[in-house]
Formats: sequence, structure tokens, C-alpha cells
Amino acid sequence: MPAKIVVGNWKMHGLQENMSELQAISISAAKSSCDIVICPPATLIQLATKLSRSFSIGGQDCHQEEFGAYTGDISAQMLADAGADYVILGHSERRENHLENSAIVKEKAIAAIEANLTPIICVGETLQQRESGQAVIKVNAQLQSSLPQNSNVVIAYEPIWAIGTGLIPTLSEISEIHDSIRGLLNKEFGPLGSKISILYGGSVKPDNARKIFGGANVNGALVGGASLKSNDFIPIIEALSDG
Repeated sequence: MPAKIVVGNWKMHGLQENMSELQAISISAAKSSCDIVICPPATLIQLATKLSRSFSIGGQDCHQEEFGAYTGDISAQMLADAGADYVILGHSERRENHLENSAIVKEKAIAAIEANLTPIICVGETLQQRESGQAVIKVNAQLQSSLPQNSNVVIAYEPIWAIGTGLIPTLSEISEIHDSIRGLLNKEFGPLGSKISILYGGSVKPDNARKIFGGANVNGALVGGASLKSNDFIPIIEALSDG
């Protein structure tokens, strides 16, 4: 069975003064039956690891090279050295704002695995692709091109049009994509494909988490804004843990 996982993506938010939120999350995580990952900005990773006895820490991106003249970039080895266990790759904001294609995401995933990090590979469709009936085709093609030849991955489906908008697909639409992803993973990895966790992301909040987690092949969530406050994030953890 796939692990149940809740990942909090802090994006470009968080200062040292916000560490009290992690302390509250840590208390809740100790009672939870699901895995919890917090991905703070890189400046807080080492500090966050000191508070992460009951949850894991992840990075928000990594470079595909081990080292080199890449000013401003962080390698997978550096993330691991700072105490991270996971790294988010291929988030739509990276694909759009930094022009990252799936080939680059795949290279980064390979680098992450070599550094003993678990890549959280993000895929998702635009509103235009959804409305034109191309969502499944788009997501499958993106995932196919982003996957390394290693099943030590987590997949996060985030419809681009739902990120931070308050909009979410219907449960049947979420299940359709997750079922399709599961089929692709089974095809690529055989029996190991059934053990890969598939997360849903895109405006996940305390008031809709339980409904989302009731969908087929939904093994958890990649949470954005609601992960910044423990009062919002803890109910999402509880919803998955109770399910």
C-alpha cells in the first residue's frame, strides 16, 4: 500500500520567527498515522531539522548538477547535507517562471535520488487543457517525461488552475487523473508502481481535505498556503490520518 503523506510547501514564505508553527505541527505529527513533510525556504532547512523529530524536511527545488558555477542554485547533495529527506521538483511555478521542462525535471529527480532524497514530482494541466478535454493526456505525457527509472518517488497532481485560487476539480475529476497516474506507474514499474504515493494539490484546506482524501488513489496532499499556519495544516493532517 502507498504511504499516506501530507507535504507542506511554504514557497517563498517563512522567517525564523515562524518556527513556532513547526513546533505546533511537530506535536500533532507525533500522534499521526501518516507521514508529514515540511518544505520551508532553503534558508530555514537546517533550523527546521532541529524541530522535525516527528516529521521530515524537504527542499523546494534542486539543481541537476552536483556542483559547479551555478550562482544561486542549490544541489541535491546540499539539501541532503542540510538535513532534507525530500525535494519538490517540477512544480508548475518552476515550470512556468523558470522555463523548466520535463527533461530537466527528470534530470533533477535522478540527481535527488543519487543524493538519497525522495523527489516529489509535480504534474498538472492548465484550465484551457482541462476545458478542452486534454487533462489526462497532458498529465500523463508530463509525468512520462519527468519520471526517472527508479520507483523511489512521490507524485503530486496539481491542476495549475486550482493552485491558490480556491477552485478545485470535482472528486470524479481528481479520481480520473489519479487513476490514470496509477495506471502509468504500474506500467512503468510493475508491482512497485502500486506502492508509489500520489498526492493531490491545489487549494487543499481544512474544510475540503476529507472529501478530497476520499477519492480513488488519493494518498495525501501537497499543501501550499494552508501549510503556513498550524491551525490550518493540522486539521488536514488529521483528515488524512483518520481516513
